[in-house]
Amino acid sequence: MSSRSSSRSTNPIDKLDFDDNRRPPSTNDESDVGGLLRDDESLLSNVVQGIVQRDRRKMRLSLMKYISFACAILNCLCAGSITAYSLYGPLFQSRLHYSQFQVNEVSTTAEVAMYLPVPIFGYLCDRYSPKPLSLLSGIFFGAGYLLAALTYHNGPVKDGGWPFMTMIIAFIGVGLGTSCMYLSAVTTCAKNFGRGKHKGLALAMPIASFGLSGMWQSQVGSRLLYERHGEMHGSVDVYRYFLFLSGLLFAVGFIGAFGLHVVNEEELISEAVSELERSGLLEDSRFFHRSVLHGNGNSNGNVNGYGTIDNSTAVTNGAVTPCSNDNTSQSSKDCEEPDEAHLKTWLLNKETRIFLTDRTMWLLAARFFLVTGPGEAFINNLGTVIATFYPPPASGPSDLNTPAVHVSIVALTSTLARLLTGTLSDLLAPTKDPSHLKSFSVSRLTFLLSSTLLLSVGQLLMASGLIQAHPEGFAVVSALAGLGYGAIFSLIPIIVSVVWGVQNFGTNWGIVAVVPAAGAAVWGAIYAAVYDFGANDSEDGGERLCYGLKCYSATFWGMTFSSWVAVALWAWAWRGWKRRDISV
Repeated sequence: MSSRSSSRSTNPIDKLDFDDNRRPPSTNDESDVGGLLRDDESLLSNVVQGIVQRDRRKMRLSLMKYISFACAILNCLCAGSITAYSLYGPLFQSRLHYSQFQVNEVSTTAEVAMYLPVPIFGYLCDRYSPKPLSLLSGIFFGAGYLLAALTYHNGPVKDGGWPFMTMIIAFIGVGLGTSCMYLSAVTTCAKNFGRGKHKGLALAMPIASFGLSGMWQSQVGSRLLYERHGEMHGSVDVYRYFLFLSGLLFAVGFIGAFGLHVVNEEELISEAVSELERSGLLEDSRFFHRSVLHGNGNSNGNVNGYGTIDNSTAVTNGAVTPCSNDNTSQSSKDCEEPDEAHLKTWLLNKETRIFLTDRTMWLLAARFFLVTGPGEAFINNLGTVIATFYPPPASGPSDLNTPAVHVSIVALTSTLARLLTGTLSDLLAPTKDPSHLKSFSVSRLTFLLSSTLLLSVGQLLMASGLIQAHPEGFAVVSALAGLGYGAIFSLIPIIVSVVWGVQNFGTNWGIVAVVPAAGAAVWGAIYAAVYDFGANDSEDGGERLCYGLKCYSATFWGMTFSSWVAVALWAWAWRGWKRRDISV
């Protein structure tokens, strides 16, 4: 220790010795520092570029989503042309000499064609995209209304006109077009916005637009495309009106074929798979399995996560096959990652099976049948119902009690109900999300049951004969029908998306939407049978026109009872969802 101390004292270290003794930097050191700086700049540039690209992609996707929403609204604003049927239905009776049963047969055929193929169209929409469905709707509409226009223009069959079956075929095209155009629009909105907190409003707006379509189209027909008898304002010119609808709806379907997009569908599928994993429904699946439990790993030593697809298997035509290292290049590519199309198909098939085996779905569908059938029959027969209020020699309805006015009342109140129920269900419906817990909540089923009771009040007023004595009060019945019918058609698809998700919405909603076809057929036939029985019982049986309460009273008593039974069935389904802890 002493020698070290003496050495330090005899040779003190000056602060300048650090600079004198330090090795001067070589050119290699300078290049290393410069390289590090350049690497840092390159890394920062890559990060910034990545952020810019991500923001551009988000903006592009957001823009695409709202363009799709605008196209969906346009589709729905035009798709509901069949709801204006009562505007020209009475003219089929007076100009083409169709019986009331034949008039109802035309509208019922359109309803059946509109609802019956919805599961098929929904399946195609989920598995491919809404675009081809929108194009198909334009073709159906264009051909259907063109054929209907020519059939009407040729006059009654007894005067050499085209046969009644031609009008049936034309309205099959109208019904198919309605189904395709409406479903492509609503499915696009459900998938693009169904995971957000405003899913009710996002679905209510296109559905409300569908209700408005009948109103504005009936006004165009009655105020612009009407028959002129000198200075007199006649009935709607059905031939020109059908030609107008043919051209318009073909163009709208063509626009939707380019404008409708489902944004980030891969993310939607991934979230649905994760939800199924959490529910334990994938444990027995050959397609998915818990590879963590088996200790499977990949070449990097990573273990596949819960519910992921093991790289040791590949998907071929929906089946799982083992992969080996000596496969061909194409097989190796299949083994590296699962086929996204097969993943999507497998998931949607699984969701469909879950939906079909759910008992509460069948309760929902049965109640939908009991309510929508009377609603469809009422809307389709507005014109003939109004005519029963004014037996000869009465002058007929006033300008405020015409079919066009009541179609508009139904459309406006229906639109109001759809928008209100969609918005209020977003604001007040219960949720399990802890970040959106509400101190006060109202279930969507409360709105649904209330709207059904509103609908039954209007039916009860008709059945009791009160409106027959006071025809001016028919506006109240039309308003109640619009409010109830609109709210029901807004809430049912929202409930379907909440209970069973949006990834398979087109198929699920398509399955439920079949039942109004049966309801429309049954109640349309009941109304026509009661009406024709009253017409045959009248003094002038050859006229085939009916006047008075006997034409519809029995029908509306049946409708009222049907609505009350539906309330009980929906309350039963509600109990089932509560037991499963589903916030509806």
